[in-house]
Amino acid sequence: MKNMELDRIDCALIELLQNDARLSNKELAAAVGLAPSSCLARVQRLRTEGVLKGAHAEVDPQALGVGLQALIAVQLRQHSRAQVKAFWKHVMGLPEVLAVFHVAGTHDFQVHVAVRDAHHLRDLALDAFTTRSEVAHIQTSLIFECAKGKAMPNYRA
Repeated sequence: MKNMELDRIDCALIELLQNDARLSNKELAAAVGLAPSSCLARVQRLRTEGVLKGAHAEVDPQALGVGLQALIAVQLRQHSRAQVKAFWKHVMGLPEVLAVFHVAGTHDFQVHVAVRDAHHLRDLALDAFTTRSEVAHIQTSLIFECAKGKAMPNYRA
């Protein structure tokens, strides 16, 4: 994304869509005081410029057989660009991975995973993390409860 200039209407559209991506163009236009055609053009421009990256459905994990979520903190053996890139590519290819955070501090990555149960988590840790040559150490924390904020804060407004 380029450093696109966002005006108050762009910011309002972004906030509305973050809170409910199912809003129709007509509803969005009415909420920000634009004609539907102008609103559609704005939303399309926000998508084209990479400001809006997608729309997502929130799903109940248990409905999909997910009984356990965890954060796996990973410390790499070396802090080389090649090892960081290789590990990133590996974990992003795992179906259990919900999010990956490359972080500063004692650990190099925090990996949010969703699994069936404790046995699945153990197998994932052993097979997909500790067998990697670039991994020096992992530490797993179980997630008892998870809540996400609704919208990305806008510091440019």
